[in-house]
Amino acid sequence: MRRFVTYATSLFAATSLSAAAFAQSASVAPAPQAVHPAYPQAPHVPQGAPNILLVLLDDAGFATSSAFGGKARTPNLERFAAEGVRYNQFNTTAICSPTRAALLTGRNHHQVGFGNLMDIPAGFYGYNTVWKPQTASIARILQVNGYSTAAFGKWHNTPRWETSAAGPFNHWPTGLGFDHFYGFLSGTDDQWEPHLYNDTTQIPNPAPPEQGYHLTKDLVGKAVSWVDEHEILAGNRPYFLYFATGAVHMPHNVAPEWIAKNKGRFDEGWDHYREEAFVRQKQLGVIPADAKLTPRPAGLPAWSSLSAEQKHLYAHQMEVFSAYMEETDQQVGKLVDTLRTRPGGDNLLVFYIVGDNGGSGEGGLEGTIVNEGASGVGAPDSFALQVANYNKLGGPDVADNYAAGWAWATSTPFQWMKQVASHFGGTRNPLIVDWPGHTQASDTVRTQFSHVNDIAPTILDVLGVSLPEQIDGVRQIPFEGHSLLPTFTNPSAPETHTEQYFEIFANRAIYKDGWVAAARHDYEPWNLLHEVQKLYTSPAQNDRWELYHIATDYSEADDLSAKEPQKLEELKKEFTAEAQRNGVFPLLPPPVGAPTIVPPDKHDFTYPSDISGLPPNAIPVLAGRAHRVETNVDAVSGNGRGVILAQGGRLGGYALYEKDGHLVFENNIFGQTHEVIATGGRLPAHVTKVGYAFTPDAGHAPQGGLWQPPTDGTVQLLVNGTIVARGKIHKYPAVAGSYSETFDIGQDRGSQVSHDPAGKSSYGGKLGATHLTIQ
Repeated sequence: MRRFVTYATSLFAATSLSAAAFAQSASVAPAPQAVHPAYPQAPHVPQGAPNILLVLLDDAGFATSSAFGGKARTPNLERFAAEGVRYNQFNTTAICSPTRAALLTGRNHHQVGFGNLMDIPAGFYGYNTVWKPQTASIARILQVNGYSTAAFGKWHNTPRWETSAAGPFNHWPTGLGFDHFYGFLSGTDDQWEPHLYNDTTQIPNPAPPEQGYHLTKDLVGKAVSWVDEHEILAGNRPYFLYFATGAVHMPHNVAPEWIAKNKGRFDEGWDHYREEAFVRQKQLGVIPADAKLTPRPAGLPAWSSLSAEQKHLYAHQMEVFSAYMEETDQQVGKLVDTLRTRPGGDNLLVFYIVGDNGGSGEGGLEGTIVNEGASGVGAPDSFALQVANYNKLGGPDVADNYAAGWAWATSTPFQWMKQVASHFGGTRNPLIVDWPGHTQASDTVRTQFSHVNDIAPTILDVLGVSLPEQIDGVRQIPFEGHSLLPTFTNPSAPETHTEQYFEIFANRAIYKDGWVAAARHDYEPWNLLHEVQKLYTSPAQNDRWELYHIATDYSEADDLSAKEPQKLEELKKEFTAEAQRNGVFPLLPPPVGAPTIVPPDKHDFTYPSDISGLPPNAIPVLAGRAHRVETNVDAVSGNGRGVILAQGGRLGGYALYEKDGHLVFENNIFGQTHEVIATGGRLPAHVTKVGYAFTPDAGHAPQGGLWQPPTDGTVQLLVNGTIVARGKIHKYPAVAGSYSETFDIGQDRGSQVSHDPAGKSSYGGKLGATHLTIQ
């Protein structure tokens, strides 16, 4: 109910009666003959306004689904394509946060402040990840036009220093036009044990994976419940539902029965996958008959060059990913079908974007079983370790991603993959629009060049309304996107999006009137986490520019830069002009100096006993730093067990707990190894303080940079200020790379560090304050 009260607040703020006018009307008595009871009027809803469902999958390349030639069987997506219309020249920005910023505003991502990921902001207009008020979201615009709005799933567009219970919340979904939000704020999260927010309140895991919980299923259920509540409480208003899955981003979490259905389907490898997908794409008509299949990039191995053991592992990685996509298709299909049965379901407009970028190469050349951030800080992730975890792929004990060869394969027929905004392998994604009774010629693929920033202006065109000059008192900058509404019924409608720039990590391009000029930055996308230094130090001016006439070369197969140098120079100048206009420069601004929740020069911290669920950005960096943590014990645990403090979860972290009256420190090394240090004797009867101290090994000082690698060192257990045990530990703290795991006192909420029941239980006594001192 509270979210509808929130709606009412925003509703009256958006009415045509200004605050000043309202105050005047309230303070000045009307003439006697004009005395009539009246209330501010709600926004006018355009006649025939549809309910709108905007679906966005994550990290699904152009050739992932069977609807666009891939091998993941997606019958629901195929059905929606047959009912509606398909687009084969629809483009994203090549990476998560920027695509979402452009999608939800109708502007270019740098204009919104998201020239880069939320996780690595830089102190420039186009990169600071602070959503600009002059680029109001489509959700806020729809609120002004009488819609109820809700977002479910992945967000990834709130500044990291504002991502905590302290807010501020004006850059959270509920501060940017959504009446209700249910989902996660980070770029990636575990689908078995996600870290969820209900509006702005952090909530516990709904259920453990052992009980069959999975995030996509949960999101569908919550979305349907919201629509049902909406019908009861506000059925006179249409709704806008933004449904952004965590799937199919890594970790590739999927139930074993789905994996079993894919057994043996990818044994022929990624080269064969591309060849087969290419043939199917032509048969389906989703690529032109004269399109060319682009070659494998240097650095990716040919499937034929791999050993039998490599093929065995890599084929299984793709079995898991395909299963993940198939389960996602089932759940999204369930969502759409259910909404169609609800009141107003016959006027449901569905935008279905299959991926926010190309296939993800962040698993590296061999794939990975650890969180993508963890692999960049030295987490154990060898080929042998992956083989040892072969049967765990897809499950809650690993965070797997496939080898980069599959990212390239699922981006068929284009060059490259996610991150590479210079080429369509990074930016080209399927779009399906399904609006029964309002689309025609479903068997004809729409080939107009289009971009993710076209969705917002299309929605307003459907409603027959214009972008307001001001939203919440802020003058709005015009849309950069163009309406696709004419293409709903006319496959030959003139192309209106005739120019568009692209830029991510200095990979850059510009499209204009059938031509593309492109410059890929000098790094390999599958090595991003290990080549951050190269990414930021390699001079962008040395990048080589290519030229493609995509009006006749759909897949960017023939580089014409040598044959058409004048055209190339013309487009390079145009890119510079667009980059200057949109705040793209400086290219690759260093991600340093961003605001933080934790003051960088602070060394002493005190946490009350009732504090729990602190996100990683609210805890000082401990890697490589000597520190001491002690918790006051006001009343001992009656059962002699329970968590005193913990940070992290199943896939890495540490916990201090009591077990059978003994003090225990457990170090979970990225879910692969558990190191335990325990006191020899039981805790004294009058224990008043317990804790531990960590001293890193010599030479393991903090390194600086984006990620701090965990370090080896020595842990000393402390009871009443006295050292009572010590031991060597490795790669501590192994929470690096985890964007969501929390710091907890008296419990280990959510995903849990320890396998021991004592290390999972809440503390049975009463704890006082916890003190952390960093040397």
